[in-house]
Amino acid sequence: MFLPATRAELQKLGWNKLDIILVTGDAYIDSPFIGVAVIGKVLAAAGYRVGIIAQPDVRSDADITRLGEPRLFWGISGGSIDSLVANRTASGRKRKRDDYTPGGWNTRRPDRAVLMYANLVRRYFKNTRPLVLGGIEASLRRISHYDYWSNKVRKSILVDAKADYLLYGMAESSVLALADCLEKGVSPGHLRGLCYISPSVPDETVLLPSFAEAAADKNVFARMFMEFYRHNDPITARTLAQQQDTRFLIQNPPWPTLTGKELDRIHDLEFERDLHPFDARQGKVRALETIRFALATHRGCYGECNFCAIAVHQGRTISQRSRQSIVREAKQLTLHPAFKGIIHDVGGPTANMYGFECTKKLSKGVCRKKRCLFPTICPSMPIDHGPQIEMLRAIRGIQGVRKVFVASGIRYDMILADKKNGRRYLEEIVAHHVSGQMKIAPEHCVDSVLDCMGKPGTGELIKFRKLFYALTEKAKLKQFLTYYIIAAHPGCSRKDMQQLKNFALRELKILPRQVQIFTPTPSTFSTLMYWTGNNPLTGRSCFVERSFQGREQQKLVLTGASCRKKTGGKKPPSPTRPRRRRR
Repeated sequence: MFLPATRAELQKLGWNKLDIILVTGDAYIDSPFIGVAVIGKVLAAAGYRVGIIAQPDVRSDADITRLGEPRLFWGISGGSIDSLVANRTASGRKRKRDDYTPGGWNTRRPDRAVLMYANLVRRYFKNTRPLVLGGIEASLRRISHYDYWSNKVRKSILVDAKADYLLYGMAESSVLALADCLEKGVSPGHLRGLCYISPSVPDETVLLPSFAEAAADKNVFARMFMEFYRHNDPITARTLAQQQDTRFLIQNPPWPTLTGKELDRIHDLEFERDLHPFDARQGKVRALETIRFALATHRGCYGECNFCAIAVHQGRTISQRSRQSIVREAKQLTLHPAFKGIIHDVGGPTANMYGFECTKKLSKGVCRKKRCLFPTICPSMPIDHGPQIEMLRAIRGIQGVRKVFVASGIRYDMILADKKNGRRYLEEIVAHHVSGQMKIAPEHCVDSVLDCMGKPGTGELIKFRKLFYALTEKAKLKQFLTYYIIAAHPGCSRKDMQQLKNFALRELKILPRQVQIFTPTPSTFSTLMYWTGNNPLTGRSCFVERSFQGREQQKLVLTGASCRKKTGGKKPPSPTRPRRRRR
């Protein structure tokens, strides 16, 4: 059943008032892949009355007031994607399309959606119940952070939004604990996974450099970020405090990584896997095509690519479902009236991290001075693709399932490192789980650039390519590799892109077309490098291409498309002086 999104649905349920109202920048898709739907279903399963307001019009009270005022709190999210990333290209141009908006046109998600929605609630509900921020946009902005679009360091979004609390990470458990505290009238200040504002600093707290200090000095900002990053593991993290104005942002340690049983229970909740009828009247949502018949096997990623925010948001420890739970959900997919026999994806942030974890990490937390996969794979990581092979075979054997694809990212260096089951796993993928093209993400080929990205060298890529095509030929299939590339990443010059082009033509026998310009997003190492011009992991300075023309030209080395042609001959707008926003 959908959570109510209209007054008529409340009346049908016989509810006069909701306990919690969730506001989101996406259309309401009832799916385990949509954060606001999961949070809503978890709260509803605990007995709370929950409603959802999707993509409210920020110019009037028509949407934000239609469910009334909640009894406990407002939950505010920008949606599944950071609103500024969803709305603007790396060159600052307004995106025309939005895969999470009915009809596909980018007309309903405002820039800085979390701030806009918080202001919207305050405008029409004076002295209302607590505002609780969550989701990726809020999670990555929970401390002082560099903001690419204004080209400056900003305060915590909790301060800017004038909200009461912020739940960072995936938050299913912490939101239940928060709701329980508010129900009982107890202060939630002790809860893990929670940020709040305080006039003073609690005992035994790590004090970060203040917002003013971090904004004034890039070296101080770098030191602040490194300390913040160190305290993101549930086992070793301590409470952090950072002065924002006359008050302090307090970040409690993360909520413990969910156990397999806890994750199973979340995926056992009933989801419609469809667009709410209120939104469906306005058109289809493209994202639904990808996630409707897909299966999430786990959460978290220990790859720690420097440009990726998963380590800060989902964590560096894998939380994985049982095979029984995954198979049970796959069987449920076959009962859906729109199911055609194809499961479009089985995986997670990185598909082949399912089925194993470092036992030392699980008991003592992540290592402070080394990573699991970079610069080489840690010998303590027991890579074994056997459990995933068995899980994929079990799904293929379900009656009504014709094809199962693995579309999530795959770490090819891990496949090569698994001497027991790596080749067998790739044979299974090639024979049964590739939809014509297998997508991998080498991102670059120049060692100095790869070091800034936290990605493996080209030796593994070449070995994997040879093995993939050998197994494809053996299977007598016509399948190909496609490669994701990042241009203008810190450390990358136009000369490096030319070297990448030469490498691609010589070794990959193809010119990659999946090329994106690096976009600095909050709370990543790559954004830290972009802002400071230094790689904090090596202590060395790195070249940073900041001009729009230079960034576009790096991409053009591979794509050959003209940015002038795309923008009608006009220079792309500067992120510090954006075009007039529609809302």
